[in-house]
Amino acid sequence: MAFYYNNKSLGFILLTCLLIYNCKNEEKAPESATKKVIEYEMYQPSEMANFMNAMYAYNEQLKTKIVAGETPSAMPLDLLKLHSAEMTSGKSRTENWQSFVNVFIESQNTIIDTLSNLELKERFNASINNCLGCHKTECTGPIPKIKKLLIQ
Repeated sequence: MAFYYNNKSLGFILLTCLLIYNCKNEEKAPESATKKVIEYEMYQPSEMANFMNAMYAYNEQLKTKIVAGETPSAMPLDLLKLHSAEMTSGKSRTENWQSFVNVFIESQNTIIDTLSNLELKERFNASINNCLGCHKTECTGPIPKIKKLLIQ
């Protein structure tokens, strides 16, 4: 009988230990409650950034046509939007920017000017160099991309 009593005590002790151990595990906070929720803000390009991307795409097409020996006949973009498009946050139209924009508009219009004495390739590269000139002072990020537009 003493043996049975000792096994019963041992069983009780084991059962008590298991209950205590399980209670301690239940006190832990669930993982989902302790994880931080990270919210990402999607980049929304400004009206000016979208217009600049459209001008890049247009000039990329122009380059292809000029290299193929074709002469462009129309300017499908309204370049005057450069004066009114909403700028990227933190940017503004400085005097420097304004002077570059006016020269750029003129140089883009000379590309389709069939009466010009300059070779088409030279007119196109002059326009792209105007882009580079402005971007060297105002927004340097796209310079490597713009340089790819130059006709060698």
